[in-house]
Amino acid sequence: MINMNKVVQLEITASRRLRALFTSSFLLVGISFSTPGFANDYRLEPANVKGPDACGECHKETVKAWKQSHHSSTFKDMPRSDEARDIADKMGIKRIKSESDCLTCHFTLAIEEEVLTPISGISCESCHGAGKDWIDVHSDFGGKDVKAENEELAHKIKRYKDSQAAGMIRPSNLYDLAANCYGCHTVPNEKLVNVGGHTAGSKFELVRWSQGEVRHNLWYSEENTEADLNRKRAFYIIGKMLDLEYALRGVAQASTGGDYAIAMAKRAKRALAFLNKIDETVDDKQLTEIINIASTAKLKLNNKAPLLKVADTVATSAKQFAANYSVSDDTSALAGVDSLLPSADKFKGKVYQK
Repeated sequence: MINMNKVVQLEITASRRLRALFTSSFLLVGISFSTPGFANDYRLEPANVKGPDACGECHKETVKAWKQSHHSSTFKDMPRSDEARDIADKMGIKRIKSESDCLTCHFTLAIEEEVLTPISGISCESCHGAGKDWIDVHSDFGGKDVKAENEELAHKIKRYKDSQAAGMIRPSNLYDLAANCYGCHTVPNEKLVNVGGHTAGSKFELVRWSQGEVRHNLWYSEENTEADLNRKRAFYIIGKMLDLEYALRGVAQASTGGDYAIAMAKRAKRALAFLNKIDETVDDKQLTEIINIASTAKLKLNNKAPLLKVADTVATSAKQFAANYSVSDDTSALAGVDSLLPSADKFKGKVYQK
């Protein structure tokens, strides 16, 4: 277990110590950003993207909610902002919407008339997966004249199973859904931070951010109600696990002792400290495994393979944790985390209402 008082002391001097550590290390060369979440490759295969209009055929209110969020407005607003232009200039990017590092996280790309084209901001498929192979399966309720309200239960169960097998990330898949958030909100791009001056990740917390303006619980709830306590408990802990995993990947991929490496190392320390705090009141095998393996990680440069191995182990345990609480709605074993959950007034952004 990490001593919480020591963690606070470490945080006070972390920047100075870590900068000295990283500056004295040998530089990594020939880095391959092939790990999911760390590639300059696009997060979605553009040829498989259907676009938000395809989802909106059934999920009309959900698309309305999305259009009022920053996930949608980034399409027009981000390229026009002075901050984005300043970062782009430092990166040598002339057109933000064309062949730039910005495309990976800020936009949804599709192939239109054989041309790679940004079609929207962060959209449905950014979270639920490119829809070409699953959207028709997902929207077939059992025949031409069958609606969602009279779909047979056996067909619904099979439809869900088949759509997931075809690549859809359903809301019940807590790890993969949340991993899409952390894959961007940790800003996995060293050059973008060190050269462009982009912030090294947002102060992202899964419950607070998922229950604010991006909330779209409108298929079963006209009131767009927040997630229940069971889901929030699981989401909160999974979020901390993913924060740790992606921070470890960030340190592993860092090539210099600049702002990016320092920020990722500090992020990893904070996430591990939170998980230790959770472990004081929650008895869970996967949580304990993650803490034990992550406590052995050496947050330094030229330590890529060991750090990625630890991150992979964290991911495996986090996926199992998520699976355990996706199958059952009973999260009473996680009740010890309740005092850490953000209250509704802390949710990020205005919640959509019809």
